[in-house]
Amino acid sequence: MSDGRRQILRGQIWTVPNLISVLRLGCVPLFCVMLLGMGNRAGAAILLGTLGATDWVDGYIARRYNQVSEVGKILDPTADRLMFLAAVLTMMVDGSLHIGFGIAMLARESAVSVAVLVLGAMGARRIDVTWTGKTATFGLMFALPLLLLGDSSVGGGTALRAVGWSIGIPSLALSYYATVEYIPRARQALAAGRADRATP
Repeated sequence: MSDGRRQILRGQIWTVPNLISVLRLGCVPLFCVMLLGMGNRAGAAILLGTLGATDWVDGYIARRYNQVSEVGKILDPTADRLMFLAAVLTMMVDGSLHIGFGIAMLARESAVSVAVLVLGAMGARRIDVTWTGKTATFGLMFALPLLLLGDSSVGGGTALRAVGWSIGIPSLALSYYATVEYIPRARQALAAGRADRATP
């Protein structure tokens, strides 16, 4: 792909991957309504599981068909984070997620979000999501629907919850490990941002 083509993609918004991310964002309110408004745990779990399973689709299409864009690099993790926060908060309110586990997830997300804002205010370059962080998020987004489905009217609740916890606990631990991994990256991004500002 030529440099000119890369420059065009930086300015593009409505690529296929970005449209998928927007669609996923649009499903977040639907999930909240299904769970809290309608009390449909099974339907909400299926929707959440589908959204989590398709998380990799936009990234794959972007890389496979050369549709990586600056907007997409922001939109995709934003969709992930909002979907994740909505799932955790609504499941805690619904009672289908253990409060302690939910707080542990929210504490990590809050710390990362605050760090991103502070680094941005200090002029740091944007930090790309690491493979470890992406894997942890994917694992949690796979565990949450199982926990929700385990508390629904669908049969096999005990087994579903057991599988959900067996995935969710290691994924939560991995997410905290990923947070530690970001520390040297944050320092590099801050140094790079300061160097950019110092360059005439």
